[in-house]
Amino acid sequence: MSVPLGMVRAIIFTAPVPTHLLQEDPLTNPQLSLVAALLDRSGSMHTIADDTRGGFDSFIAKERAQEGDTVVTLAQFDDRYELVYSSNPIDEVPPLVLEPRASTALYDGIGRLITDVGVELAALPEDQRPGSVTVLVMTDGHENASREWTNVAVRQLIEQQERDYQWDFVFLGANIDAVNVGTDLGFAPDKSMTYMSTTVGVTAAFDSVASYQDRKRATIMGAPPARGFSEEDRRRARGE
Repeated sequence: MSVPLGMVRAIIFTAPVPTHLLQEDPLTNPQLSLVAALLDRSGSMHTIADDTRGGFDSFIAKERAQEGDTVVTLAQFDDRYELVYSSNPIDEVPPLVLEPRASTALYDGIGRLITDVGVELAALPEDQRPGSVTVLVMTDGHENASREWTNVAVRQLIEQQERDYQWDFVFLGANIDAVNVGTDLGFAPDKSMTYMSTTVGVTAAFDSVASYQDRKRATIMGAPPARGFSEEDRRRARGE
């Protein structure tokens, strides 16, 4: 059962404190990262289902090769939401199974995933909570089936998690203007990207997210703040 926005606000969505505070008083585990992915499995995804499976598996392989500990949460949505697994150690993440069907309840999917992750982290001792939380949302079309969450409610929740707990949100969208749609939902424009629904586009999109994750890790080691997607990332994702 999902949690309405009013109840969500009453939940303590614990997550990272700023990096400079981690260095002085490590309340969370700076060596642990969480990647929470929400993947569209609506019927229109059938044309890129194989590409999405390959792209996601490649992304996980690249994350697995990095230093530090990473856990992965995966959810999928069509007109329903499914939490596939939660906080799996990255070495235990299985190949992606994606079976497209039904319609696109995008708002419900985002709201449910953030709620699920927030409730899980709130139940952990502080020193077991990840020092980095990245929420990745991938869709191939417009919202058309949500019943419980609105764009406004999703935006308020994302803004809360970014502001209060420094969660990071990334949005990938095909067949839509992902920057406009993402911004409407609370995703930063530089972390929202349109990709072509082709092998080249899907592969480039996942590769760009992996590169962004690398830049974030470098920031922890003293590099300048990580920027979102570059123009080159965007061109590749558009198949140009």
